[in-house]
Formats: sequence, structure tokens, C-alpha cells
Amino acid sequence: MPHFVSLPVLVPMLAGILLLLPPSGKNLQARRIVSSIMALLTLVVSGYMLNNALSGEIFVYAIGNWQAPFGIVLVADVMSSLLVTLTSFLALICVLYSLCGDDEAGSFFHPLLHFLLLGVNGAFLTGDLFNLFVFFEVLLISSYALLMHSSDKHKTQSALHYVVLNLVGSSVFLVALGILYGVLGTLNIADMAAKAALLSGDDRALLNIGGMLLLIVFALKAAVIPLQFWLPATYASALPVVAALFAIMTKVGIYAIIRVYPTIFVDPNDASTHIAQVWLWPAAIITLVIGILGVLASKDLRMIVANLVIVSIGTLIAAVAFNTPGAIAAALYYLVHSTLVTAGLFLLADVIGKQRGKVGVRLVPAKPIGQPILLGTSFIVFVLAVVGMPPFSGFIGKVWLLQEALNVDKAAWFWAVYLVVSLLVLVTLTRAGSQLFWRHNGQEPSETKATSCQLVGVISLLLCSPLLSIFAGPISEITTLAATQVFDTFGLQQAVLGGK
Repeated sequence: MPHFVSLPVLVPMLAGILLLLPPSGKNLQARRIVSSIMALLTLVVSGYMLNNALSGEIFVYAIGNWQAPFGIVLVADVMSSLLVTLTSFLALICVLYSLCGDDEAGSFFHPLLHFLLLGVNGAFLTGDLFNLFVFFEVLLISSYALLMHSSDKHKTQSALHYVVLNLVGSSVFLVALGILYGVLGTLNIADMAAKAALLSGDDRALLNIGGMLLLIVFALKAAVIPLQFWLPATYASALPVVAALFAIMTKVGIYAIIRVYPTIFVDPNDASTHIAQVWLWPAAIITLVIGILGVLASKDLRMIVANLVIVSIGTLIAAVAFNTPGAIAAALYYLVHSTLVTAGLFLLADVIGKQRGKVGVRLVPAKPIGQPILLGTSFIVFVLAVVGMPPFSGFIGKVWLLQEALNVDKAAWFWAVYLVVSLLVLVTLTRAGSQLFWRHNGQEPSETKATSCQLVGVISLLLCSPLLSIFAGPISEITTLAATQVFDTFGLQQAVLGGK
């Protein structure tokens, strides 16, 4: 049995426990050392798992050696391994960035970060829906506490909205699971796929009801219209390093939609479609429009970046609605790109804000930035990557998505909306850059400089976009293999259930 599949879940769990125990639980320096080492170890084991998954084999780890569908299984294919590696890399960057002082506001920043990593990695690897719910709760509880880290009145209000909405989502999730278990007698994804294919009549209708309730939950996690209103204020008010880590959170909802619907909720009248597809397309277009309206209305850089997350979600949901292997492959490439770039922008906004004094990143005149060339160049690179200008990864991701759109009958709508949205993003970020770097209030330049750990975090994420372009060939092959496995339901059943 491939035990390495469990390591991206076990290592963060062990890290969280160690960081709560003496001596690291009482000593900041010890916490930082343990957290950095364990974050690096999580990235190493995640990379090892991804390297094994690239062989095309689906690895299944049965916890306690209880075989599916009766026991809990973790499933590592290319898509789940890729996203686990992405999450582990982002977590390591956030740990290093927090060493500049963001972890000093509370005693539990580092254990909470690793418990969040445990929940996200577990959600990507789990092979059944009930444990997807469990891992959702683990990551949500950790995220609640991280939102309150170094809290003030504004953060508390945003966190309350986030908590209430997600508690409602958890309740709906449990209702959906009850319906699905009542119909199918199992919550193992591979086993559900096998049994769902045999349903008809009222049982099929109940299955679809459960599937639509699940779609509400996943749409809430992913911040899809009309369930996206919690995201901008929550992300903009969170500690910047926490907001950067949260860049992967919405992608868990996207992953769940990709994983569950083409596998279980296939339309019996058309095997190439699933029951959520008809709803995803209009949701994607409206999410793009709402996201760009939020970008245009934002009055500070952090709120702009938070709304850019919604724009990226609309883009990904559109690709998922296309429901072809090519579109899913393009979506996974774009997912990696958008996660790293938006996380980098959150960190860069923090550095800029600290050098502008009390004004922060509000788009008003302020004292000149202390490192205008370094931060200005970084801002330009991030903007070009977000907008999708060559030679950065955003260009490759967007061209790939536009090309895949030509294979569906809604290409004209997607092209028109998407290109207009990209143009407005460029205009808004250009205006924001001019406000932040050129409009001064006559004061002396700031003496505040970025610390070494801040530079490591920002530059590491900055370099990801050109590297994704340089290695676009191999990475696109990885995402194409991942997309092929998504639609190979029989292969998943053989790997998880064997001859059962």
C-alpha cells in the first residue's frame, strides 16, 4: 500500500501538534524553526507524490487497511497531487513571509496555518464525500481563527459574515450527504459513480436533488455568484499573509466540482454532460461581470486583488462548464497561475502599504515609497501576469482557455466578456499603479524598507509566472494527463474498488 499518499495530511497534522507542545508552544523562535522545517517537509513529500502520480497510476491508501467502499481512502492522481503540491508550496512561502513579524500578533499562527494545510490537502486527496465534509470543517475552523489573528473591529465583522455563511453551507452539505447516502448506500466517490449509473426514475431524481445541494455548497466555497459577497471584505481585511494563503481556499470548491460532477452526476441522456453544467455557464459569466465591477469600484489595492480572485473564479467556472478534457487541462494551468499571482499581489500590497504610512494601499496621495524601483517593477510584472500579457503565464492560460472555448457553442459570449474583463483589469491596475507610485503628498520618501523575508515571499511568487511560461510545455502535459484522468471514471473505479 502506498503510504506516501498519507504524508501530505500526516505531516501538517504532526506539525500542528508539535507547535502546540513545549518547548515550541512557548518559544517564538522555536515555533518559527519547527514551522519552517515542517512546511518544507510537507512540500517535499507532496512533490514526491506528484512525481509518482505522473506515471499515470492512481494511488490509493486505505486507512487502517479497510478497503473501499467500507473504509476511508485517500486517492492520489495527477490532479489531486498537483494541487496538494501547489498548496504546500504556497504554505511554505507564507510561513517564510510571516517570519518578518506577522506571526507575533498571536501565539497560534503557525499551528493554525499547518492545520489549515492539513484540511486543504485532505480535501484534495480524500476519496469519499463524507471525509470531504470533514476536511472542509478542519480547514474552515482553522481559517476562522486565522481571520481573527491580530483582529480589530472591521476584521471581526468580516469574519462573522464568513463564519455564518460557511456554517449554513456545512448544514446544507450534511443534508445533501444524507440524501445521497439514502439513495446510493455509499459516499465513496468511485462506488457512487458505479451505483449512480444504475439509477432511474425517482431514485435518479433524488440523486440529482442531492447533487444540486452539493453544487450550492461548492459554489459557496468557490465564491461563485450569488454566493461570492463574503469574499472581498473577508480577504481584504485579513492579515495579508493570511489572505495570500487563502488564495488556494476558493480553489477547493472548484476542485470539488471538477472531481464530483463528471464522475457521479452524469446526465443519463447525454454521457458527455452532467447535471450542474447548465447552471455553471451563466454563473461563470455573471461571476466575471460582478468580479470586474468589484475591481472597478475598489478604492484600495487589497480590495482590488480580492475582487481579482472572483474574476479568476469566473474564468475557472467557465472552463469547467465547457466540460471537455482540453478545457479542464487549461483550467488547471490557469488555476496554478492565478493562485500564485494573486497570493503574490496580496504580499506585495502589504509591503507597499507599510512604506506608504497610515494611508496604506488606499488609492490616495501619500508619501513616496522607500523602494520605488524594486516594488514598482514587481507591481508591473504582477499586473502583466494578471492581465495575461506575453511572455507571462497569464497569457498562456488565457489563450489556451479562449482556444478551448471555440470547441463549444458559447464561444462568442465567452470571448466577448472575457476580453472586455481583461481590458478593464488592465485599466484599473494601471490607474492603481499611478496612484500608488506617482501621486505624492509632498512628504519625504519613506524610510521603511522591505525585510529579507518579505522579499523572499514576494520575489518567489513573482518568479513563478515566468517559470510557468518557460516550462509551459511540461506543465501543460501534466494538466492534460490530469484532465484525462478526471474523465476516466472506469480507471478510478478500478484503482479504488479493484474487482469489486
